[in-house]
Amino acid sequence: MMIDALITRILSIPRVAKRLIVIVVDILLCSTTVWLSFCLRLDAWVILSGSQLITIPVSIAVAIPIFIRVGLYRAVFRYVGWQAFSAILKAVGLYGLVYAAIFTWISFPGVPRTVGLLQPLLLLIAVGLSRLVARFFLGEPYRRILSGRDQSNVLIYGAGSIGRQVTSALANSGTQRVIGFLDDDRTLHNSVINGVRVYDPAALSTLVVTHDVRTVLLALPALKPSRRREIIDSLRGKHVAVRTAPNVSEIAQGRLNISAIQELDLNDLLGREPVEPDQNLLHLNVEGKTVLVTGAGGSIGSELCRQIVALKPRVLLLVEQSEYSLYAIHRELSRLLPANAERIIPLLASVRDEHRLNEILTSWSVDTIYHAAAYKHVPLVEQNPVEGIRTNVLGTQSLASAAISHGVSSFVLVSTDKAVRPTNIMGASKRLAEMVIQAIGEACEGTVFSAVRFGNVLGSSGSVVPLFRQQIREGGPLTLTHPEITRFFMTIPEASQLVIQAGAMAKGGDVFVLDMGEPVKIMDLARRMVELSGHTVKDESNPTGDIEFVMTGLRPAEKLYEELLIGNKPSRSQHPLIFRAKEDFVPWPTLQKEIAHLVAYIDGGKINEMKKLLTTLITGYQPSPEIVDLIALQKAGREVS
Repeated sequence: MMIDALITRILSIPRVAKRLIVIVVDILLCSTTVWLSFCLRLDAWVILSGSQLITIPVSIAVAIPIFIRVGLYRAVFRYVGWQAFSAILKAVGLYGLVYAAIFTWISFPGVPRTVGLLQPLLLLIAVGLSRLVARFFLGEPYRRILSGRDQSNVLIYGAGSIGRQVTSALANSGTQRVIGFLDDDRTLHNSVINGVRVYDPAALSTLVVTHDVRTVLLALPALKPSRRREIIDSLRGKHVAVRTAPNVSEIAQGRLNISAIQELDLNDLLGREPVEPDQNLLHLNVEGKTVLVTGAGGSIGSELCRQIVALKPRVLLLVEQSEYSLYAIHRELSRLLPANAERIIPLLASVRDEHRLNEILTSWSVDTIYHAAAYKHVPLVEQNPVEGIRTNVLGTQSLASAAISHGVSSFVLVSTDKAVRPTNIMGASKRLAEMVIQAIGEACEGTVFSAVRFGNVLGSSGSVVPLFRQQIREGGPLTLTHPEITRFFMTIPEASQLVIQAGAMAKGGDVFVLDMGEPVKIMDLARRMVELSGHTVKDESNPTGDIEFVMTGLRPAEKLYEELLIGNKPSRSQHPLIFRAKEDFVPWPTLQKEIAHLVAYIDGGKINEMKKLLTTLITGYQPSPEIVDLIALQKAGREVS
């Protein structure tokens, strides 16, 4: 304890004072090694005198400026590694050349020439040993002190090269201490790699208790997804937080640090295996073409842009009404691919501004449009239905008309599973947008129109995953609307790739449906996230758990279950995860008239009439009887008062 207290005091000394102390030590080492070099040369213990004394101030005058210049005093001794020793070698090497030139080549009377060679060698050994001693006496106790404070114990799953490199990076972190590897290879069990023992994964429960393990880092970059999911499932309920170690590219680029340790990949949370994309379909409507993405700063739109840039379009037009969102995605894409920066064009615009859209399409000869701009948040659109209809329906119609006028080859609408038998304005507006695309697609011979429908995407701005992660970090509770609520899920990159591929297969007026796999119960997803964060769920079966779930009740117009199809028997496409839906729609001349009626109701503020018209147009639309339009409620309140 006294030693730890002394070391703590030493470490608390200001950095400038520490550097001065080290300079004084090096001055003493210069003096001592000069004396020792005379003793070795003369084979006797001698006292320097006369001209011999000049060798000491010359040594100090040459060594200290070189050491400062090379950066020997910028190193933190308790973390000294090979880079620091290579700097010492370089500094003493330069010093040795100068010192030998003075006392060996030029020479001084009374000073043996060999002193000019011996002394730099002795100084190299002395300086190197001084740093090693400092590391030994300061480094290990410092880490021991931290281990009793904020340092947490970590196990690394995977004793391969990535796991070993992560161990080395964490050794100097000061916040996490690796106490062992977990590995499936039985031949490695109980062996020691880089001073760290390898354990059988079956021993995890015991290790958690005996070593107070709080985190397991997955260092398994080349593992099959199915085996990776098995491992993650085996870690559930073990009271450890499961994290992902940096990938190979981050290590290769020297970016391996504590901040690179990530939350589990969304695919890990979802428990589904993405299908590799068809490269021909990905490139067909993008490579070498001018591509426009609306809603470019949104969750889906921004990922579409990332995927598209990688496919080498001639020009990528980013259309977004949010100034900051446009700035963020444009800056990101320009930094990722600086060579293509001049071909990535940021354009502030609303899809409801037909004049602005025509200006854009006149200025660039656009080949492909991906229309991701929409209001998608169910409760907000329910409270602001007029804006939802104007953006999601009329905006789609304006963009589609502009695309036809300017000879755009392909138009792809990003839709949602909430368009199927909707119970809310958002879903109804997206289904009506699909019908616009279907009707125009049938009537138009130039532009190929299609819509791609899919469920929730994990990690989007409106996804439950970011919300649950924040609530877990805060210690709970986790808020769910209903214990039985179920949704389809897919990751944003996978959904975006499938949108691009589906659009490439369109023939005109198609509605594509993505195979989202099995629907996921939100309660099960929440429980998985809690358990993989090292916590337990507090419920009737476990009243002493860490985090409880709170049911807030279904929001207005929210459904318990989502569907992907209105009709039956979708037909297969050339991609295993993309199907063609057979959905009824109204011919374009008739639909145009109905939309004109819809606009009249909107302009007149007739929300009930607007909903009634939507029920006649949209199959299965069952609006909530409750009016939650904030403006309508405010007007009604004023009339009552």
